[in-house]
Amino acid sequence: MSVNGVNRVIVAARNFEESKSFYADLLGADFHDASWTGEPFGIQVAISWNAGIEVCAPMPGRESDCAITPFLEEHGEGVMNVVFNVQNADESLARARAAGTEALHPIDYTQAEIDQHLGGLFTKYKEYFLDTAQQCGYTITLGQLEEGA
Repeated sequence: MSVNGVNRVIVAARNFEESKSFYADLLGADFHDASWTGEPFGIQVAISWNAGIEVCAPMPGRESDCAITPFLEEHGEGVMNVVFNVQNADESLARARAAGTEALHPIDYTQAEIDQHLGGLFTKYKEYFLDTAQQCGYTITLGQLEEGA
């Protein structure tokens, strides 16, 4: 397994717009809407590829059934996930499983989804969200993100 470093950190926030504004002002982050990825879970999502940060907040009216509400209630706002860019997500997942950690949520976007929602930034976008919160206080994601030409 080859790790190419951290791709981004995922931050849980209560107020989506205020959080994006804070990181835009502080870091010069340019955010791209990615709420389509979080909508089934009641989550608003914006990713800043240039700053390496993703902001997630409960969708208005979905606070009670939002997937990140328990994290916010227990920990408050802050880093809830670190996405490591790996050379091969499947090999990395096998290593994680051998270490006793399972994937909670796999993502493997088609090129059509990448083109439609991510502007063709990548030729490969595959992520495994691992069940690591008990071990390290946050979730680790193994992401194989290969940039487009």
